[in-house]
Amino acid sequence: MNYRSPISQIPKRKVFISYYRGDQSEADAFVRQWSDINGVFIPKTIGLSGLENFINSDDSNYVMGQIRSTYLSDSTVTIVLIGTCTHGRRYVDWEIKTSLRQGDVYTPNGLIGILLPSAGERAYLPERFQANWRQEVGCYASYRYSPASAEELRGWIEDAYLARTTRSHLIQNSAEMMKYNTRCKICGIAH
Repeated sequence: MNYRSPISQIPKRKVFISYYRGDQSEADAFVRQWSDINGVFIPKTIGLSGLENFINSDDSNYVMGQIRSTYLSDSTVTIVLIGTCTHGRRYVDWEIKTSLRQGDVYTPNGLIGILLPSAGERAYLPERFQANWRQEVGCYASYRYSPASAEELRGWIEDAYLARTTRSHLIQNSAEMMKYNTRCKICGIAH
């Protein structure tokens, strides 16, 4: 679905940015370009500005609770920045799982994957993201290359925002959470 409305009529959404810390400089540049300079969204991030604390724990329930209450509680869309090694990162998996949580108290976040320029064409999607995105019509998440304009990115965000209520029945989130980082399928290292 392409959301077509004048850019001025689409509200600025709060967007949680999920990324692998090995892609820190590209994540910083993405937020700077699309939030700070172009004003497309309000960023909710862990560790990008240096002012937030990383959640330093191996307890997945604690980490998910902290992500949900501190960063996702008032965000409505999650953008996963996809680099070459993102697919093997447990925290990215946990952030996606938390973003897709549904229930009486939770409305899921819309979900967008954006391929980072350094990945070129050589990136694998995190498994939980892949389960929610398929190339055919009828999936929850969307997967894109870097946006060409602020209007294009704002349209993607608005489509993901609307998916929270129109496509939430398509969410696939029952897989077990990753316990450890896995070996990257590109470089062969478990980061």
